Amino acid sequence: MSEIVDILISASFWAAVLRIASPLIFATMGELICERAGVLNLGIEGIMVAGAFAGWMAVYAGLGLWWGVAVALLVGMAFGLLHAGLTVVFGLSQHVVGLGITLLATSSSYYAYRLSLPEVTSPPRIEPFQPLQIPVLSDLPFLGQALFSQTALTYLAFFTVVAVALILTRTPLGLAVRAVGENPSAVEAQGLSVTAIRVGAVVAGSGLMAV
Repeated sequence: MSEIVDILISASFWAAVLRIASPLIFATMGELICERAGVLNLGIEGIMVAGAFAGWMAVYAGLGLWWGVAVALLVGMAFGLLHAGLTVVFGLSQHVVGLGITLLATSSSYYAYRLSLPEVTSPPRIEPFQPLQIPVLSDLPFLGQALFSQTALTYLAFFTVVAVALILTRTPLGLAVRAVGENPSAVEAQGLSVTAIRVGAVVAGSGLMAV
C-alpha cells in the first residue's frame, strides 16, 4: 500500500501521466469539435492509429519530428474529409461510417506497416520529443517536474484545450459551429451553409485526433 502511495505522490508519475495523456487530449478536442457541429465521429480510434503510424513512418523515413506531426495531421484530415463526405454530404449513418473508418484506418495502417517493413518483428525505435525545461517554473518543487518539464507536444496539447475553448465560445466561427449542432435551421436562415461548416469542423477535428 505504501508503494502505491509513493507512486501517487511522485512528481515523475504525474509527469508521465500528462505526457502519455497528450494524444488523448488532442483526440478529445477533435471529437469535441465534431460533436459541437452535430456530427458523431466514431472513427476516432482508427484515425488515431492511422495518424500515429503515418507520423512514425515520416520520422523513420528521415523527416523531422514536427514533419511527422504535420503528416499525422494531414492523414487525419483526409479521413475526416472521407467521414464528412459520406455522412454530411451524402447523409449516410454516422455510426456505420465511423466504425467503417476505424476498421479501414487500423487495417490499412497494419498492412502498410507489414508492407514497408516485412522482415521486422518489432517497430524500429525513433528518437521522441525531449522534455523542455521552462526557466524558473521547472525548478518549483513537485509542479516543476510534473507540469513544467514536459515535451513540446504536451505543452501544445495544453494550448489546444485553451484554444479550442476560446474559439468555440468567443469567436463567430465557434458560434457558427455550435449553432449548426444545436439549431441548423437558424444557421440556414442566416444564409450560412450548414454542410460547409460541418465538413470543416469534421476535417479540423479529425486532424487533431490524428496528432
